[in-house]
Amino acid sequence: MKKSVKRVAITGAAGQIAYSLIFRIAAGDLFGEDQPVALHLLELPGLEGALQGLVMELEDCVFPLLHEIRRGSSARELFADVDIALLVGAKPRGPGMERKDLLSENGKIFVEQGRALGDVASRNAKIFVIGNPCNTNALIAMHHAAGLSEKQFFAMTRLDQNRASFQLAQKAGVPSGAVSHVTIWGNHSATQVPDFLNARIEGKPALEVIRDRDWLEQAFVPRVQKRGAEVIAARGKSSAASAAHAIIGQARSFLFPTPQGEWFSAGVWSQGNPYGVREDLIFSFPCLFDGREWHIASDLLLDPFLEERLQQTERELVEEREMIAHLLR
Repeated sequence: MKKSVKRVAITGAAGQIAYSLIFRIAAGDLFGEDQPVALHLLELPGLEGALQGLVMELEDCVFPLLHEIRRGSSARELFADVDIALLVGAKPRGPGMERKDLLSENGKIFVEQGRALGDVASRNAKIFVIGNPCNTNALIAMHHAAGLSEKQFFAMTRLDQNRASFQLAQKAGVPSGAVSHVTIWGNHSATQVPDFLNARIEGKPALEVIRDRDWLEQAFVPRVQKRGAEVIAARGKSSAASAAHAIIGQARSFLFPTPQGEWFSAGVWSQGNPYGVREDLIFSFPCLFDGREWHIASDLLLDPFLEERLQQTERELVEEREMIAHLLR
């Protein structure tokens, strides 16, 4: 039976992350090789030329699954009937800009986008916020998306999960695929908490394979927290291809059921969480998706080291919420 077209909106569509992302979606990497897609590409006014060039390249690729391309600068027009919204675009932090200023400036963008999504997106749409600070941007968009549920908004921590998996694999001398059950707790920021206590390497607890607790606490955790800055320092630009790869992985985790006994990391609405985190935040937890609904995995262990750092990242998210409280009224 012929499948109906899935509509995917991508903001910041002329940017470098989107450039690494859009062609993969058109090729079938998001939904699969038998699912037709339509791309709704949103960008700021003044970037029409770059967006037109991108569309020309998409046309020249003659992707069999790509049935339609829409482009423009109106969120209300481009979000109409979308099944997936990937909110990649956000204002970067400028010279001398404090975090509260960045939050406020981005807040205005995500207020507008949240309202538009609430008005015109599919009632079953899933919204993934990538533009930083993604946890709080997701909170703002969610708050203004009347008609959509809090459980339809997500902040991306899959790139952090992937980074943590690689570091553990490298230390253990195993392929990356041998590492599983990696969790990122909290904020997508330097306070994020990469969890080595519950991670597994070749099916064994990571602490049984890597018996160097000092390395895990003093090297592994900060290395994952600072990996993005290291990429910028080395490359002169922020992560693009790895971010795009993580976006696809994050979205697929909420489209296809989680394999039995596994979980994945994502920033989700914290209400009802089993770990004592304040219940009005977008906070990264270990999550499961059963094909219909997502849930927070409830049986992970926390030791004093992890608990202290969870409290730290929670405090940061509370501070961010307080900084944009005027946008949540």
